[in-house]
Amino acid sequence: MRLASFEHGGRSAFGVVSGADLIDLTASPKWPFPDLRSLLEAWSPQLREEIAAVTGPRIGCSDVRWNPTIPNPDKIVCVGLNYRDHIAETKRVLPQHPVLFLRLPNCQVGHRQPLIRPRVSQQLDFEGELAVVIGARGRHISAPMAAHHVAGYAIYNEASIRDWQHHTHQFTGGKNFMGTGAFGPWMVTADEIPDPQKLRLVTRLNGEVMQQASLSDLIFTVEELIAYISTFTELVPGDVIATGTPAGVGGLRKPPVWLRPGDIVEVEISNIGILSNSVAEETARR
Repeated sequence: MRLASFEHGGRSAFGVVSGADLIDLTASPKWPFPDLRSLLEAWSPQLREEIAAVTGPRIGCSDVRWNPTIPNPDKIVCVGLNYRDHIAETKRVLPQHPVLFLRLPNCQVGHRQPLIRPRVSQQLDFEGELAVVIGARGRHISAPMAAHHVAGYAIYNEASIRDWQHHTHQFTGGKNFMGTGAFGPWMVTADEIPDPQKLRLVTRLNGEVMQQASLSDLIFTVEELIAYISTFTELVPGDVIATGTPAGVGGLRKPPVWLRPGDIVEVEISNIGILSNSVAEETARR
């Protein structure tokens, strides 16, 4: 099942992706959930069966504005340096523990919404990643039990402002510019992806392949990340873990390849779909 957040007719909604349509789950009082995060908080096998049986009302996917899959997560935990080939291109040593940093929810954009190159920098880079959406609350989750806490998987383009990222040893500034965290196009429920290690990721810039990798190349698996992160914080439904990006990022190419207004970036992950975003220049605010 594919679940997405979107806007239609001047209101925010969420629903099931069915072919070229969206089945609006907020159009009926039967579903008293204001957003996808609240649906995940009430998730159960019975609720999944009820949702799977819904047939309408339908909205064309081309008629909506896509929101980030979870527009309002409690937390977005990002993982750096988590692919062996990316470690090789950075000339670093393998980390003993996951390299973590946080993103703020208000920096996110949805599928087909533009990534924004800020006025203060031209070093906007792409980072295709698998996103894990948490479905069950937990603390001190063991790796063997971690899969029981996953609601599903989506795609993240964890676009970064490289010069700001490297102002200090802390990544926060370069990872939280407005309009730089693309998240979507939807979430595929975990029952349809029993082993995320078998997925493949490809990032394309204007149709040219820039990144490609198997998720089996992750240094820390999804289960290991959930176990590690839940040791220091409680994971709750709707939380997002962006699992890291493979080799091929623009900033490490010679010469560097930076995103420019008018570019189209696509991140494709097998069994999930394609997250597509254009690039736009930041406009001045009055």
